Amino acid sequence: MADAWFEDEIAEALAPLLPGLAVEVVPEIDSTSTELMRRVRAGRFAPVLLVAERQTAGRGRLGRTWHSAQDARAPASLTFSLGLPLAPRDWSGLSLAVGVSVAESLDASDTAGVRLKWPNDLWVEDRKLGGILIETALLQPDAAERYLVIGIGLNVGAREAAGLSTEPAWIRQWRPLATAPELLREVVLPLVRNVQLFAAQGFAAFAERFAARDTLRGREVTLSDGTEGHCEGVGWGGELLVRTASGMKTVSSSEVSVRPRRTQP
Repeated sequence: MADAWFEDEIAEALAPLLPGLAVEVVPEIDSTSTELMRRVRAGRFAPVLLVAERQTAGRGRLGRTWHSAQDARAPASLTFSLGLPLAPRDWSGLSLAVGVSVAESLDASDTAGVRLKWPNDLWVEDRKLGGILIETALLQPDAAERYLVIGIGLNVGAREAAGLSTEPAWIRQWRPLATAPELLREVVLPLVRNVQLFAAQGFAAFAERFAARDTLRGREVTLSDGTEGHCEGVGWGGELLVRTASGMKTVSSSEVSVRPRRTQP
């Protein structure tokens, strides 16, 4: 019988896709992604799924922190990182493809309205449900293959908004009995399949699926560099398209962050 986090079941399901995968669950860690990057620097490149019941120094994009929600009864967050060697033809749009995979796993029929906020957040009604952090490391100089670390944090149970830049959403708002281990089991197998699809076909395989859940498309937005404009979705390489007073601006996820402009009541 599988244990509380279904480690054996998950490892068995993923074995044909990622031979040699290790599935590890720890009660507490600073950051699952930080730990996998430490292992890479130590020369450990085997595929691994590392899950933490609690993170004390979770990391987000552009140096932001990501804190685990706390619940004395059960993990109120799902925080994990998936590490694997990968050699896609083009890395552009990977965080968007990962977001598509996770959103579809959590809300396949789109009843909860799980949306994707470029480039790496999951939102429900303009509230943040979770985030994605993509990191890579060279396996050897000039090699096409890199070691990819995908960090994912999702709010499972209720959490306070204090100290957060965006109001939180959580999965138990529409799935009251959801647990972090069950959600991990639902999310991980499609995630690996979609990452391998991305490696073979790039973001083009996900562009329409992303557009169906794009929360910024058609809205007025403000970039962190002060630019304002009308969001026209994303390009075939996953770049954000914003029509500004001076013309169309193509935005790379490494450059800026973006927020929808709020309408005044």
